[in-house]
Amino acid sequence: MADLVYQNIIADLKKAINAESFPSMKLPDERTLTEHYQVSRSSVKRALNVMANQGIIFKKRGSGTFINPLYLKGGSFFNYNGSNLGVTDSFKAGNRTPGIKLLDFQVIKPSAELQRDLFLKPDDFVYEIKRLRLFDDEPFMIETGFIPIKVMPELTEKIVSSSIFNYLETEKNQEVTRAFLSIFAEPSTDDDQAYLKLKPTEPVGIMEGIFFLDDGTPFEFSTMRLHYQYMKYNTFVTVSGRE
Repeated sequence: MADLVYQNIIADLKKAINAESFPSMKLPDERTLTEHYQVSRSSVKRALNVMANQGIIFKKRGSGTFINPLYLKGGSFFNYNGSNLGVTDSFKAGNRTPGIKLLDFQVIKPSAELQRDLFLKPDDFVYEIKRLRLFDDEPFMIETGFIPIKVMPELTEKIVSSSIFNYLETEKNQEVTRAFLSIFAEPSTDDDQAYLKLKPTEPVGIMEGIFFLDDGTPFEFSTMRLHYQYMKYNTFVTVSGRE
């Protein structure tokens, strides 16, 4: 319930920001927001911290909380917030509706590389899940994931046709909270061109890496091949000190 409260605050503030409801670029203070949403101060603080980590807002000591102009100018198609790292919650494109089309779902014996990446034994098996991600029926990403059967043996076609990470959170009370990702681009393949409607001369953006459960268990190795128009990512870099 607590998670739902702060997520609702984030959703409402994002909607207000996109509607240009704060012409001064400054958000109300925490006390005002607490009274407005009729929630605890800690819920408001958590929501603002997540939004700051996403690069939507920034806090200026002694002055208040302000909207990041770069967020309004360009935005990012995906923002990982350190809670649930699922694509369904992390990708955004205005008010367009996200969708998933299941392309393939099977059990396979993992390669030696996958065994290493997911800390598997030679006799372990994995689910191979290939899905097409869409916004308003427009494809923007081909996602291929590998999940060890021993970690989530109950996976079905129905579950993988929706958000796996949300299922994990609501049904098993577990979250994917860490990921190691590589982000790069390369020439598009025939599959990329067919599914993402790319021309042979157009590149494809790639996010590839390992997602970990909150207890440190490697949960999935995933390769996400994006239409290059969606290959836009914002992040904050914090420097803790000087040498």
